[in-house]
Amino acid sequence: MALESESQKKSYGVFGDVYGVMMVPKELEIEKDASIDQFRFQLPDLKQAFQDFMRTREVGEFISGALAGAMTKAVLAPLETIRTRMVVGIGSKNISGSFLEVIEQQGWQGLWAGNTINMLRIIPTQAIELATFECVKRSMTEAQEKWSKKECPKLQIGPVSLNLSISWISPIAVAGAAAGIVSTLACHPLEVLKDRLTVSPDIYPSISVALSKIHNDGGIGAFYAGISPTLIGMLPYSTCYYFMYETMKKSYCTAKNKTSLSRPEMLLIGALSGFTASTISFPLEVARKRLMVGALQGKCPPHMAAALSEVIREQGIMGLYRGWGASCLKVMPSSGITWMFYEAWKDILLAERRHL
Repeated sequence: MALESESQKKSYGVFGDVYGVMMVPKELEIEKDASIDQFRFQLPDLKQAFQDFMRTREVGEFISGALAGAMTKAVLAPLETIRTRMVVGIGSKNISGSFLEVIEQQGWQGLWAGNTINMLRIIPTQAIELATFECVKRSMTEAQEKWSKKECPKLQIGPVSLNLSISWISPIAVAGAAAGIVSTLACHPLEVLKDRLTVSPDIYPSISVALSKIHNDGGIGAFYAGISPTLIGMLPYSTCYYFMYETMKKSYCTAKNKTSLSRPEMLLIGALSGFTASTISFPLEVARKRLMVGALQGKCPPHMAAALSEVIREQGIMGLYRGWGASCLKVMPSSGITWMFYEAWKDILLAERRHL
C-alpha cells in the first residue's frame, strides 16, 4: 500500500480547499501549463532587427555617401565660397581677386564662411543622392531584365499596336535624375541657409540668426525660395553627371580589360564627369543663384527665363558663364574626390557586411 500511495503522488496532482480534496492526473496539469504559455506575449527582437537593417546594402551606400561628402567638403570649402561670390556677382570678377578680397575683409576664416551649414548640408545631401542613385539604378536594371525575359505589354489604339518596352531607357540616366530631384527636395532649405550665410555674413552672422530671420521674413516657404529653378538646373546636371561617370567608367574598364578602377582612375574620371556636367548646365546655375540671392539686393527676377535674359542684357552671352572657371575649379576636384572616397568607403562597409 505504501508503494501504491507513493505512485499516486507521482502521477496525480492535488487540488483542494477546506471542503474537499480532488486528485488530477499530472498529464492534465502539464497540458494546462502549456496552454497558458501559448497565450504569453513575446516582444520582437528589436536589437536583431536593427542589426540586420544596418547590414543591408542600402544602408552601406547611404553611410558611404555621407562620409564621402563630409571629407570632400572639409577640404574644398574655400573654393565653394569663392565660386558662390563670383556666380552671384559680388566683388572681384576673377578668382585671385575674389580670394584676396575675402581675406582682407574677413580674414582667413572668411574662406570657410558658412562651412558649418555647408557640412550639415552636404552630409545628408550626398548620402541621399548617392543612395537614391544606386537604388534606382538597381531597380531599373532588374525591371529591364524581367521585361526582357517575357513579352512586353502592348497598348492597342484602334489599328495601332504599341509595345510598352523600357529597354531603350537608360537606368543610369533615370537614376541620376531621380538622385538630383530627391536630394534637392530633401535638402533645399539647407542650401538657402548656406547661401545667405555666405553672401551676406553681416546680415546673417550665425545659423540661429539666419534661421530666425528667414522664417520671420517669409515663413516656412522662404526656405524653399527658388525651388523650381533649382530643380530645373539640377535635372540636367545630375543626369549628365552620373551618366558620364558610369559611361566613362565602363568604357575605360572595357578598353583596359579591367573589372574595377584604381583610386587615381576614380579621381580622374569623377573630375571629368563633374567638368562635363557643370559646363552643360552652368547657365542654369547662374540663373538659379541670381533668383535665390536676388531678393537680398531688392531686384529678384520673376522666373528663370527672366533671370537668363537679365544676365544676357547686362553682361552679354559670356555673362552666362561668369564664374565658370571658379566653378570648374571647385566641381572637378570635388567630383573626383567624392567618387574616390565613396567607392573606397563602399568597398569597406559592404565588404564588412558580407562577412558578418
